[in-house]
Amino acid sequence: MTRKKRALHPDAPLLHAAHKRPTTRRDFVAQGLAAGVGSVVGGSVLGLFANPRAAYADLSPDIDALRAQCGIAVQGAGKIPFICFDLAGGANIAGSNVLVGKQGGQLDFLTTQGYSKLGLPGDQVPSIVNTDTGTNDFVNTDLGLAFHSDSAFLRGMLEKISPETAARTNGAVIPARSDNDTGNNPHNPMYGIHTAKADGSLLSIIGSRSSDSGGNSMAPQSMLMNTTLRPTKVDRPSDVTGLVDVGDLLGVLSQDEAVRVMEAIQRISDMKLGSVNTQISRDAIVKALVSCGYVKSADLADRFGNPSTLNPELDPDIVGPAGIFSSAEFNSDGEFRKTASVMKMVINGFAGAGTITMGGYDYHTGERGTGEIRDLRAGRCMGACIEYAARIGVPLMMYVFSDGSVASNGRLDESEMGRGKGEWTGDNSSTASPFFMVYNPGGRPQLMGGTPEQQARHQQIGYMRPDASTETTATPAANNVNLLVETVVLNYMALHGEQGLFDTASYFPNHGLGNANLRDSLTAFQPIVNGTIGA
Repeated sequence: MTRKKRALHPDAPLLHAAHKRPTTRRDFVAQGLAAGVGSVVGGSVLGLFANPRAAYADLSPDIDALRAQCGIAVQGAGKIPFICFDLAGGANIAGSNVLVGKQGGQLDFLTTQGYSKLGLPGDQVPSIVNTDTGTNDFVNTDLGLAFHSDSAFLRGMLEKISPETAARTNGAVIPARSDNDTGNNPHNPMYGIHTAKADGSLLSIIGSRSSDSGGNSMAPQSMLMNTTLRPTKVDRPSDVTGLVDVGDLLGVLSQDEAVRVMEAIQRISDMKLGSVNTQISRDAIVKALVSCGYVKSADLADRFGNPSTLNPELDPDIVGPAGIFSSAEFNSDGEFRKTASVMKMVINGFAGAGTITMGGYDYHTGERGTGEIRDLRAGRCMGACIEYAARIGVPLMMYVFSDGSVASNGRLDESEMGRGKGEWTGDNSSTASPFFMVYNPGGRPQLMGGTPEQQARHQQIGYMRPDASTETTATPAANNVNLLVETVVLNYMALHGEQGLFDTASYFPNHGLGNANLRDSLTAFQPIVNGTIGA
């Protein structure tokens, strides 16, 4: 008798006989053999202590007025927070998770054979209409974007997202071919998002891996305009709390007292500098630098002197009885701690954008359960980001991609974890389709287009052939990962109403997305903010 394979633990390594032995960091992350620090310093000031009566309050108006002059951002750059999930190894996204259809959009259904390649048996294809209800029972649009109703991504997200949050969420999918088992897929959009003016008050971009992109996949060479922006590694709470050193004072004084001391030092320093000449040719510049150093120290103590400001573990919206994660979930799963750390930084504006890499998504293990378990956990992490944005009250764009994809030969896994779906039996680059979700506190983001038919083509940017292979001529992104990243950045700018700036000198003058009319067809949503949040 044939012995059925059992689903693997979500952290178990994946060893494939058809693959070479893992040798690179990327190989280890993709196969789940490895899990997927910068600092800001406020100098010690005990030796410079002066009369604290010269201080007024935290932060006093005169010191607060110097923030902008000293280049200190309080709430980041005011752009929509951006988080991407890099599912290393080649995860399934199309069909069994996000529905992908032909030219007419997600609900222009593929053939039964096509859905079989995407892991869906004939009795679970989305084109089936329940004669009792007259509806497609395998289509779920709770989040705006159409998912298969038994999608593990969807089930995970809905565990974490409230109905109110779901009603303010929408998404789009981009059928786009992606090579399998290679580190040469330039999927990561972090540098492009920063070029689109996303920034943080503490860091520009962060990532859960120590790589040039902050994730598993690299960034397009065309977007590596400023390599000094290399993402700061953040994949656990200690990485976040270790980002800021507010000096020695907070060890002996309260936060308010420490802020007053630093303010006093700044004022005394200004008085002394005003009465002397440094004998340096650029006297005013030197004095400004010295003054700003003390202003930044006071600012750091004011904003980050309270440990709960940065620590996701101390945020009741993230962990605890009313938190997105229970204490047991948070303490037992490193992927939840990683997600919480990145979303805390990005959604609060401390970083402009962040990458969360999750390893072990090369899950063509000859059964279905392993992929379902890992997709479910990824969905929970995605949902946590969206729900946290809702609790903070800011919009969010979340992008999900994987390097390559998988396919099924139609053989079913009837185990409890397999859920009667097709076993993943091999890599298949033609079934890849990244997607993005957008949360808007003001209401569900509205698709471009004046008719339902036009809106459907904006919700699915490109399309698949009936046999579930990406139509590589449908869009510039369909067969070029570099242009896929440009398409994602274009959509980020469009959420701010800034897509008209895309080809200007300050943004992407050498892009490959064609003229303005073509770019409009690659844009999913109408703007949800005007330039910057709050504008």
